Amino acid sequence: MPTDTLHLSSDKQALDIDMIYAFLRDHAYWSKGIPRETVERAIDGSVCFGAYIEGRQVAFARLVTDMATFAYLCDVFVLHDYRKRGYGQALMRHILDSEWTKSLRRIVLVTSDAHELYRPHGFRALASPEKYMEIARPDIYAGPHAAQS
Repeated sequence: MPTDTLHLSSDKQALDIDMIYAFLRDHAYWSKGIPRETVERAIDGSVCFGAYIEGRQVAFARLVTDMATFAYLCDVFVLHDYRKRGYGQALMRHILDSEWTKSLRRIVLVTSDAHELYRPHGFRALASPEKYMEIARPDIYAGPHAAQS
């Protein structure tokens, strides 16, 4: 696993916003068509993590959190050309090994296809799914309320 050249950071100034926006808009099943302004607001309101090889960002994740009790892990991705190299696992370790994330009472996420990325880090199916409720708007970026890109 060639992670020796991988640099992990939560410095928002280092993020490649153009790459993140393009990936989320065009490749992520959960955010197809997302407006750039929405991505920028999401980054501004979250703790973000980037993974870099030789200065190029190759992975991203963000936590929506109060930094005391709860976090929602979302928008986790590794660029297609960099997958299967352990970078996603390294990014997850980096996030979850932070002192402040270790003290959170609950960290949740939603995934359709990456359960094997998260299980080694302690994520499990909801113990009490009947307690969770949601307002889901899966087509929000394509509907009449979509912001312009």
